[in-house]
Amino acid sequence: MITQSFTNTISTTYGLLERGAKSLQSPFLLAVRLYWGWQFMQSGWGKLHNVAGVTEFFTSLGLPAPHLTAIAISGLEFFGGALLALGLGSRIVGLVLSVNMVMAYVTADREALLALFSDPSKFYNADPFTFLMASLLVFLYGAGFFSVDRIIEASLNRRRSPDVSVARARNVAARVA
Repeated sequence: MITQSFTNTISTTYGLLERGAKSLQSPFLLAVRLYWGWQFMQSGWGKLHNVAGVTEFFTSLGLPAPHLTAIAISGLEFFGGALLALGLGSRIVGLVLSVNMVMAYVTADREALLALFSDPSKFYNADPFTFLMASLLVFLYGAGFFSVDRIIEASLNRRRSPDVSVARARNVAARVA
């Protein structure tokens, strides 16, 4: 039989663990955004400086409008990586970059994609994998506290707060009366 004090100890310990993990969420998201934002930027920058080679590769994959697609993907990776690193428009950028990486699997690493269950190491060793995981993390969890998104959100909340305070004061006055 488990005693009440043992149950309380486990509950308290788990609560401390949970608070500790939550306190690491924003620094972790910052590290992911900075590192993988930079990696996306480097990838995009390399493609922007070799549009002809990227166009040729996209042509070999049978992509429609390969030159336009090469420019679009290069720009997306460079500018999307910069936005990711800054934490600006993080969820939409994370979504768009995630879709980009899924399409990279579908078009350029189809064998790795099809091996997802039969040979998972092929899937997670493919180039798009870590880019996809980083993008998905930011899409699902947001940019975290250390981001331009958070600064904008705080600014918007400060602008709204006087209206909220006035509304609360009116509600309190109405209850008292």
